[in-house]
Amino acid sequence: MNVTDLHQFLASPAETARRKGPHDRIVMSSRVRLARNVKDVAFPGWAKKPERVRVLEMIQPAVAELPEMTDALAVSMDNLSALDKQILVERHLISREHAAKSAGSGLVLNRDESFCVMINEEDHLRMQALRPGLQLRQAWTAVDRLDSELEQKLQYAFNGDWGYLTACPTNIGTGVRVSAMLHLPGVVLAEQINPIIQSVNKLGLAVRGLYGECTEALGNVFQVSNQMTLGETESAIVERLEKVLAQIIEHEENARTTLLEKKSKLVYNHIGRAYGILANAHSISSKETMNLLSLMRLGVDLGVFPGVDRALVDELFIMTQPAHLQKHHSEKLSAEERDLLRADMMRERLKNVNRPVTRLPGSTDSGMDKTSKE
Repeated sequence: MNVTDLHQFLASPAETARRKGPHDRIVMSSRVRLARNVKDVAFPGWAKKPERVRVLEMIQPAVAELPEMTDALAVSMDNLSALDKQILVERHLISREHAAKSAGSGLVLNRDESFCVMINEEDHLRMQALRPGLQLRQAWTAVDRLDSELEQKLQYAFNGDWGYLTACPTNIGTGVRVSAMLHLPGVVLAEQINPIIQSVNKLGLAVRGLYGECTEALGNVFQVSNQMTLGETESAIVERLEKVLAQIIEHEENARTTLLEKKSKLVYNHIGRAYGILANAHSISSKETMNLLSLMRLGVDLGVFPGVDRALVDELFIMTQPAHLQKHHSEKLSAEERDLLRADMMRERLKNVNRPVTRLPGSTDSGMDKTSKE
């Protein structure tokens, strides 16, 4: 199925925010990506436009015909507007690099957004399995099956000594990139994030920002992934990352508990100020909104916003980003206009959210109870 209007195809931000998974208080999503190339064809970065178009015309139908891609969106990048592409980036469905592509590059996205295949990004194929929460093993099993089915249709570039051949040496071998997106406000507030990043790096894993390589960790969101793909099996990479993520989750949970016990006023001050600004500001930037929503999300997890579902905050994470904000307005908006409209949206969506409470009904000897006695 070819869909020209991307917005009719994509799930709404509200639906996206309601997707649940294991440990999703901290692990927002899991992703396993495979890099593959077609044998005897130049890598996309070296190929001329006619060759890229030919490869797209060969690969896209093969991907779209897979059972997992029934009723999928199959589109060439030159048929998407700049706004469409940025929305896909903000949804973490395509890379910023792929958003810069035009004729000769394409995309196949299945209906529930659990599979997304980028064609002629850095490699001929970047297959991604996406899952909410901590589901690395499930994502790996799914993309491995997709890869095996596609290998029956396409002849991959493969070397007996080196494995799958890729445009970048760091992807050669298995071609697998296993990653999870983590919300870590506790370790950031406790000033433990830098030691954790250093420890993770020493284990051969990478820690990146919200949109991947060379981006900052807006909203206290970090991506953790393997760096090398050669000399280790896919299942070993998944297992190693799972162990590291379990430790990071434990660090984050412990940081939240310790902060509530020893620095509860600090925590409630951050959450209260975040709510105050978001619920009352008349102009606010995307960056500030992300960082303050992170603190509100922490507040929801800690129970200081009774009756508020985390899905509301996760929806606002998406809705307040520049391209999503622009999508609701036909005229082109300046950054200043977006800041005004973003603040209007926040005030409207939070008008029924009561100010945070630091003592919940029925609470006894807890960190929150202690703050009321200080």
